[in-house]
Amino acid sequence: MNYWQNIYSHFDPIAFNLWGISVHWYGIMYATGLLVAIYFAHWLIKKDKLDISSTILDSYILWIEIGIILGARLGYVLFYDTHTYFYITHPWYIFNPFASDGTFIGISGMSYHGAALGFITASILWCRKYKKSFWFMTDIAVIAVSIGYIFGRIGNFINKELIGRVTDVSWGIYINGTLRHPSALYESFLEGFIVFIILFSFRKKKQFNGQLAILYMILYSIMRVISEVFRQPDIQLGFLGGTSWLTMGMLISGIFAISCTILYMIVKYIIIKK
Repeated sequence: MNYWQNIYSHFDPIAFNLWGISVHWYGIMYATGLLVAIYFAHWLIKKDKLDISSTILDSYILWIEIGIILGARLGYVLFYDTHTYFYITHPWYIFNPFASDGTFIGISGMSYHGAALGFITASILWCRKYKKSFWFMTDIAVIAVSIGYIFGRIGNFINKELIGRVTDVSWGIYINGTLRHPSALYESFLEGFIVFIILFSFRKKKQFNGQLAILYMILYSIMRVISEVFRQPDIQLGFLGGTSWLTMGMLISGIFAISCTILYMIVKYIIIKK
C-alpha cells in the first residue's frame, strides 16, 4: 500500500511534450472519455436498431459538446468562483487561456452542473432545428455520457483535483503530507460506472422516451451527494451555512435530485394517463 499511498510522488502528470507544449495525462483522459462516449453512442444506435443515422448523431454530438464546454465554464464562474462579478463585467476573461504576461496557462474551473445545463440547452436548440425528439436523443446521450464520465474523473484524480477529506483508511493517498480519500476515484466509480451499468441494463425496459434521461439525473445526483461526503469542499467556498458537512456540490445535487424526481413522477403520470 505504501506505493499507492504515495502515488503522486511516483507519477508525472505530464505524459509528453509536443512542440514545446506539455501534454498532460489529465487532458488525455478527458479526450479518451469523449472518444469512448462517441464510439459507444454509435455502437448503441446500431445494436438497439434505433431510428437515427450516424450523420445525424454526429451533428447532435457536436452541438452538445459545445454546450457542455460553455456550460461547464459558465457554471463554474457563476456557482463556484469567488470572482463572479469580475467575470460578469469582463466576460472576455472567462475563456481566456493566457496570463497577464502572455503565458499560456489554460482554462481551469469547470462545473458539472453547469455542463448539464449546457447539455440540456444545446439539446433543446438542436432538436428544434432538426425536428427530433428531445427525450429520444437525451436517452441515448446519457448512457454514453455516463461511460465517458468514468475517464473524466480519473483525469481529475491524475491531476490531483477534487481531493478527498482527511482519512485513516489504508487505501488513502498522501497529498501534501496528509492522508486523504481518493474521492475522484469514488466519483468515477459511483457517478460513472454504477450509473452506466444501471442505465444500460434498464434501457430495454424503459416505458417512455425521456425516462433514461431523467433517471440519469436522479442517479447522478444521489451518487454525487454520497461522493461529496468523502470530498473536500472547494477551498474558496468551504462548508456552507456554518455546517461541517454541507458543500455546494451537495446542495446543487440535492436540488437536482428533488427536481428531477418530481419531473419523473409528472412525466410518468402523464404517459400512463394517456
